[in-house]
Amino acid sequence: MLILASKSKSRQDLLDAAGVEFKCVSAGIDEEAVKKEMRIAGQDSRKTSLQLATEKAMAVSKKYPKAFVIGADQILDLKGEWFSKPTDLNAAHKHLKKLRNKTHLLVNGTAVVKNGSLVWFDNSVVKVKMRDFSDNFLDDYLAEAGEDVCNSVGAYYMEDLGAQLVQSFEGDYFSILGLPLLPLLECLRTCGELKK
Repeated sequence: MLILASKSKSRQDLLDAAGVEFKCVSAGIDEEAVKKEMRIAGQDSRKTSLQLATEKAMAVSKKYPKAFVIGADQILDLKGEWFSKPTDLNAAHKHLKKLRNKTHLLVNGTAVVKNGSLVWFDNSVVKVKMRDFSDNFLDDYLAEAGEDVCNSVGAYYMEDLGAQLVQSFEGDYFSILGLPLLPLLECLRTCGELKK
């Protein structure tokens, strides 16, 4: 049995498209509290994303000890400023104005846990350069994209209309969407969850 400890539609769509059978169970951890603790401890966004991913997987593993549980987290890091999901479209507007014409990092932590033990982890970083879009474009984008953008740390989805905000990126495309899919699939094959 395989469980994704995430409500992220992008992550679910990635696994679905790859033909992976899984169940979705929300971890229900206080992500902001974990981020605050990690900041106080002087940890960077890489260590924090991996800590969050591991805590999510561990929380679900307690309820489903026989399952392999995938935990994942993504932090948008703009020169040390960490972005959380915007609370509404006004917050999304502010996020995107800050990101405009700048390069930010999408920092991903992914962990696979079984019976409370860490089986595998991955920590990937993608550099994303936003283009210098106009205020009018931004207003039109948010009007068309709608409230769904509030489910993404960057207020954009690369697999959707948000691609028009981006000038270029360096790194793994799947990690932009929230999972390092190819290494994860290899892990699942090694664990016996997928055919070799």
